[in-house]
Amino acid sequence: MQFLNFRKYNISKLSLIIITSLTVLYGGILSVSAQKKYTVVLDAGHGGKDPGNLGNGFREKNIALKVALDVGKELLTSKDIQVVYTRKKDVFVELHNRAKIANDKKADLFVSIHCDAFRRSDPHGASTFVLGLSGNKENLEIAKKENSVILLEDNYKQNYDYDPNSPESVIGLSVLQEENLENSLGIAGIVQNNFVAIKRNNRKVKQANFLVLRETVMPSVLIELGFLTNKNEGKFLNSRKGQIRMAKSIAQAIRKYFERLKLNTISETLTVNAPLVEKEISKPVVKKEITPKTKTTSSKTVSTGVVFRVQIAASRKKLSTNSFKGLENVESLFIDDYYKYYYGNSSSLSGIKKVLPEVRSKGYKDAWVVAFKNGKRISIKEALKNH
Repeated sequence: MQFLNFRKYNISKLSLIIITSLTVLYGGILSVSAQKKYTVVLDAGHGGKDPGNLGNGFREKNIALKVALDVGKELLTSKDIQVVYTRKKDVFVELHNRAKIANDKKADLFVSIHCDAFRRSDPHGASTFVLGLSGNKENLEIAKKENSVILLEDNYKQNYDYDPNSPESVIGLSVLQEENLENSLGIAGIVQNNFVAIKRNNRKVKQANFLVLRETVMPSVLIELGFLTNKNEGKFLNSRKGQIRMAKSIAQAIRKYFERLKLNTISETLTVNAPLVEKEISKPVVKKEITPKTKTTSSKTVSTGVVFRVQIAASRKKLSTNSFKGLENVESLFIDDYYKYYYGNSSSLSGIKKVLPEVRSKGYKDAWVVAFKNGKRISIKEALKNH
């Protein structure tokens, strides 16, 4: 290695120190400024005139707020994460305004924190919800209960196309929300795994039509920390020890989610309530590239660069394509450690959206639209740019 003769270039030791310091300083600044900063919106459910659940005398609004603030405190130690709260004190915030805060901030993730309740005292455990158009009767009741808070809002009929007292009042997902579902499932799965790690009963990842999730335009989850109607669980969640333990689990999950987002490896999805037959097939599913196709039919197709499809399900287990009753020519692809199942294909978004109602009418209510280009999964937004 050759060394410069600083006397020859008339550079003093002091100048050298200054030059070196500036190089390190500005190099560090450039490195930090180049690092993407992720924004997470933490939504403490209920508040103000809306106390939420009151099982065993515990107040949901207080527990949700303390846990949300604890999650934020944990996350603020990460230089690449910015935290925004929908409320930091005991105030009432309308559901659509909670989502608006996240949308206006162009957040990368929305996390709504709640506590559950039931008419019996034995149910217990934590669950994480993502947006979905179907679910069992219990999920429907939870969604109706959380959505009913809009009755406390002034002129709620002007803000929502929804009747909280009607089980038939289900609003279709937007294209953007459908696109975000996979990432929502990813963070939900990580959250539940973390809850299991601290010995909380796992009520798994579920789907339901929560208004606060439906109004957001980014990956979103709603966490039910546990049941206040269960005396032991309510006592745990009302304690500072319990609140901090739950908050740390959620914060660690959010960090892990953003780390995976950087590497594009969001694949830790848990099994979701879905009308699937968990049936093993005798032959392994072949890992194969997608041949781009067009025109919406389940049989005759023509090649093109961009293709839209309906995703029916994703599973770590291999399912027979014949398991999807009512649908023929279902395709199976192995992507990001998951077996994913698709039906139909079209060169246009409008074409595949005609297929979506057909799929949902067969019982696959949580199916959504995805896009591929030259065999690679891309976002709907990117696919539309290529048209």
